[in-house]
Amino acid sequence: MDLLIFDFDGLILDTETASYQTWMEIYESYGQTLPLEKWALCIGTTYNAFNVIEYLEAQSGITLNHRELRDRHNKRINELLGPMEPRPGVIDYLKEAQRQRIALALASSSPQEWVVGHLSRLGLAECFHSIRCADDVENVKPHPELYNLTLTFMGVHPEKAVAFEDSPHGIQAAKNAGVYCVAVPNSVTSRLPIGHADYRLESMADLSLRELLHKIETRKTNI
Repeated sequence: MDLLIFDFDGLILDTETASYQTWMEIYESYGQTLPLEKWALCIGTTYNAFNVIEYLEAQSGITLNHRELRDRHNKRINELLGPMEPRPGVIDYLKEAQRQRIALALASSSPQEWVVGHLSRLGLAECFHSIRCADDVENVKPHPELYNLTLTFMGVHPEKAVAFEDSPHGIQAAKNAGVYCVAVPNSVTSRLPIGHADYRLESMADLSLRELLHKIETRKTNI
């Protein structure tokens, strides 16, 4: 295997659970609930897929100050993410890839500032040979553009890469690009349909990267 491509939100850092929790808290303050099936529309893709504030307005019948709510959300999520560490096993996978001289890339539907900011805080930004985000493409996941751009930049054929994703949209993007995809869902995305992934891990801590790549090669050989 020549290249590993990681998602960011919900995969490296569980920002998705924190964001959903924050919006649920805001909804509850207005006596409303935010169904997961609605929130799932924007997980792994752009927030344009589901306007969380407009939906709250429709449910509550109240006209809301969008900027004020966004600021409230951002303040609360920063509180939750500030002390948060990468998900279990992530750092071990990155280190093992480096030991095996496997190139590392990141493909995210989030803005570069968000992704690189958190990676820098975690001391992981320098691990990746390529970081491609929403700013770099016209179409985010589930469209394959982020993956196609990454593969082209790295000079790697899809069959020589493995993607790690946590959400249905991310998995579909990898599959659309012809990349073998390992799903590693978090507490939110584990409740979403991710059966279209090629392989599923509950946590990277459950299986070493060396063991995983061996299983993947064995599966490919037996197809």
